[in-house]
Parts: sequence; C-alpha cells; structure tokens
Amino acid sequence: MIRLKAINPTEATGKTKELFNAIEDKLGMVPNMMRTMGNSSAVLEGYLNFSGALSHGALNARTGELIALAVAESNACNYCLAAHSYIGEKLVKIDTDSLESARSGKSNDAKTEAILQFSKTLVSKGGLVNDAEVTAAKNAGLTEAEIAEVVAHVALNILTNYFNNTANTAIDFPEVVSLQA
Repeated sequence: MIRLKAINPTEATGKTKELFNAIEDKLGMVPNMMRTMGNSSAVLEGYLNFSGALSHGALNARTGELIALAVAESNACNYCLAAHSYIGEKLVKIDTDSLESARSGKSNDAKTEAILQFSKTLVSKGGLVNDAEVTAAKNAGLTEAEIAEVVAHVALNILTNYFNNTANTAIDFPEVVSLQA
C-alpha cells in the first residue's frame, strides 16, 4: 500500500511545479520518488541539490550508481534497487554482472570493491567506522576527498532508501527485489 501520495506533475503548484518542470526537462518525466518528495518542495529541492553537487565530485557516475546499489541492498529498498539498476544499465552503461555484484559490495576492480565495502560498513555501523576501516580505504587507493564523497553518497542514498521505504513509493522502473526478501 502506498503510504505517501505521488503528486501528479500537472497538478503541482509553486516551487514543486518549478522543480518538476526542471526534472521533466532533464529526464523527460518525473519519477515517482521525486513526485512523492514533491509533497515537500524543501525535501525535493534538498535531494536535487545534494545529488547535483555530488555529480561534480571526484567519484564518477558509475561509482555513484554502484554505491547506490550497495546501500539500497543494505537497506532493502526495492525502489532504489530498481531505479539504480535501470539507470546503471541503460544510462551509465554498467554491465549487469557489475550491477548485481555491487549489491553485495563486490567488484572485479579492487578500488571499487573497497569503496563498496566501505559504503556497506558505513551503513551497518551507522557511520561509526574505526581507524582501521578508514586506513583500509586509504590503503586501497582512496583519497581523502573520495572517502568524504563515499560518506556523502551513502548519506544521500540512505535518505532516498528511508524515504521510499517509508512512503512505499510505487516502483516505476523494471522491478528488482532485495536479496533480503
């Protein structure tokens, strides 16, 4: 059962309407998560600004999508698993094996695997990582800027996971079910 309604873009007003128009111009549609976030223009704008800022960081889109899948799996967020599997495959052109492996924190690339493992550790420990875990990330080749961005990507994805799990957002991408189900 959907717990928070998704606003129809044609019925949106004010700041939410402005944000929906910008999203539709960029994506050609307004995904259900953003339509639901539109109940609070502050939430939607905050999400868009945070996401936009991270898109200009040291971590590329591929890494961001893989982190999103690792975090979504950790939080059993089927909406985010579906969205990021689709975006990863269709828009970022990540092969399906890499997408699937990322959900378990695995990668054929050692640095990417270190990023995914650190991401999953951040989630499982509520951010309370220890010196050894940060040192392991550095030893795997992550710069301090990259570690900071991994934390930020995890935080952004926890926001969307918690939001979608709370709202029970209708999935508007090909469905992917958490391995925890």
